[in-house]
Amino acid sequence: MHAPAPPARPAKKRSRKAFWLKQLHTWHWISSAISLIGLLLFAITGFTLNHAADIEGSPVTREAKAQLPKALLPRIAPDDAPDAKKPFPAEVRSWLESNLKSRASGEADWSGDEIYLALPRPGGDGWISVDRATGEVTTETTSRGWIAYLNDLHKGRNSGTAWKWFIDIFVLACMVFTLTGLVLLWMHSKHRKSTWPLVGAGLVIPALIAIFLIH
Repeated sequence: MHAPAPPARPAKKRSRKAFWLKQLHTWHWISSAISLIGLLLFAITGFTLNHAADIEGSPVTREAKAQLPKALLPRIAPDDAPDAKKPFPAEVRSWLESNLKSRASGEADWSGDEIYLALPRPGGDGWISVDRATGEVTTETTSRGWIAYLNDLHKGRNSGTAWKWFIDIFVLACMVFTLTGLVLLWMHSKHRKSTWPLVGAGLVIPALIAIFLIH
């Protein structure tokens, strides 16, 4: 004799599970698509940062000099005001950016005889110095190469507000991707016996390394 067939699962319960499964797959693939390139970038730069001592860059430094027009000298003339932090006057900034092909925006340090503007950026550095008495301009830029540029993007170093917003959105996409992936693992784990041992290994192995092998 044949064993009696198990009772059929209620149609309502099946439809609810199918609905949530579809939603999870939708959010999983959308967050995967959004975070795909970012994950690849951060994985590669995680490797290059981990081996930073073995991947040496060759910094390239360029220095240039220029002379402010006499008409602009009154805008930066020495005075008795205390040292301050403020931007270049608009006319001076425009002239500097046009003639030096370099960004001159931001808060500069005004002292009695010099205006100094630091220009840090991903993968390099730079600065502009203006003599307040003579109008002599000196600028220097340093580039450490593409690997240093990508490493600095990984760290968010001197990358500006737009990149910080990108990182925040990228983090949210990664969280949605991993959490929906975890729920999908749970829903399919009955048919994949190695699911939880693998998930557990992903937690236990780095924890053991951090506890016993990092000093």
